[in-house]
Amino acid sequence: MAITRQLFGGAITAQTPPDLLDASDVRQVPDTQEVFMYPHSNVSIILEILQRVEASHYNDAIRFHFQSLAHDNSARSATVQSVNVVPNDRGDDTPSAIVLKGIQLVEKFNHTAPDRVQIFMALYRVETKAIDVALTFNVPLDSVDEGKAEDSTVEKAGADFDTFVRSLHIVDFGLFA
Repeated sequence: MAITRQLFGGAITAQTPPDLLDASDVRQVPDTQEVFMYPHSNVSIILEILQRVEASHYNDAIRFHFQSLAHDNSARSATVQSVNVVPNDRGDDTPSAIVLKGIQLVEKFNHTAPDRVQIFMALYRVETKAIDVALTFNVPLDSVDEGKAEDSTVEKAGADFDTFVRSLHIVDFGLFA
C-alpha cells in the first residue's frame, strides 16, 4: 500500500510507503532535499534537486551522480550493477527516469570495516531548467553494527523504489526557477 506524498511543498508528488519517517522532524535538511527513513531499519531515501551535470548521455550522467555519492560517502569502492531507462508513458512533462543499481562499500561511524550498501538511484533530467532531480535509496546489506536490513526489507525497498520512480510527477516546474 502506498500514499501520494507531497514533496517540495507539492511541486513534486510520488507514491511512497505511508510509514516513512520525515528526517526533517529530527534533524536539519537542506531546502534542496527531501529525506525519509524507514521506521524499523537503516534504509534511507533522499530526493535531491541538483545542478545539471555536463554529461549528455544518460548513462554517463547517472554514473557521474553515483560516483559523486560514493565520493561524498568516502566509499572504498562503488560498483555499478545496471543502468536502464524507465520511460514516462503517463503523458505529462516529467522526464523519463534513468535508473541505476549499484553497491558501495562505506565506512561508517569510525568503524574500520565497511558496510556494504545497495544503492538504488533514479535521475530525472529537467533539460529546460538545467536541473537534475536525483532519487537515492540507501539499503545496508551488510553492516558492522546492527544496521543490516533484513532480506524482506531489501525486497520491500526495491519494490518501494520502483513505485516511487514510476509515480514521481513534477507538478510545478517553477520549483526549479
